[in-house]
Amino acid sequence: MASKAARNDPVPIIVKKVTIVEAGHHGGAWKVAYADFVTAMMAFFLLLWLLGSTTEDQRKGLADYFTPTLVKTKEQSAGAYGLLGGSSLTDVDSYPHAAGQTGTKTLTVPRDATGGPREGAAMIKRIQQRIESKIAEEERLRRLMRQVRMVDTTKGIRIDLVDDADFSMFALGTTALTGDARDLLQVISTSIGPEPSKITVRGHTDALRWRDPQRVNNWSLSAGRAEATRQMLMQHGIAIERFRRIEGVADTEPLISADPTDPRNRRISLTLAD
Repeated sequence: MASKAARNDPVPIIVKKVTIVEAGHHGGAWKVAYADFVTAMMAFFLLLWLLGSTTEDQRKGLADYFTPTLVKTKEQSAGAYGLLGGSSLTDVDSYPHAAGQTGTKTLTVPRDATGGPREGAAMIKRIQQRIESKIAEEERLRRLMRQVRMVDTTKGIRIDLVDDADFSMFALGTTALTGDARDLLQVISTSIGPEPSKITVRGHTDALRWRDPQRVNNWSLSAGRAEATRQMLMQHGIAIERFRRIEGVADTEPLISADPTDPRNRRISLTLAD
């Protein structure tokens, strides 16, 4: 009986765990790399398409759009650390062309200070008054003063002594002052003498060419005429220390640009500036 009961015992169940490894790949990491590659290629071909289908101005606009220079510069500049969060607007900034603020110093302007457009207009008025008193009784000098023009520029007061068809400051093609020019410069020197401003003398010519420009040309002629004018002003009382420089610019700054050969392009300019 015992042996028969033993034969009726349940058969043991054996569970075998099998791990199946597929050949040919190492998981899904390659899919991420492949997706990155495809994305990069798409961006590359998109860039090529943009370069081929846009104008130069459009490409510059795209480049500016993707260049965060202005925002980053502002974020790192003076007074840009949040609301009440740091530097003052008067601190030295970090812009490419830094203004270099260094503080909040005040500026005091004296009541009797001079300068600017009002001072220029006042100087012209003073010079005109001296000229008028000088030529009041001489018709010839009044006629010569028609050749004089006074302009208030950003660099100072400019007095132009201009040639025309009936008047020349110099003998043709030379640095020799004419008699009328000598008288005119005497009036001018008397009128500007009391002013403390420094003087720049600039010679101008017309665009007529020389037969032998290697020997003499409009550059040397304009510089020589400026020097002759300076010497004449000195003879009539203008101190040598008043002269800042002399310049010869040939025909590069015509008064009548539409006609470079116009005689009015021949002139002497005196600039009075501090």
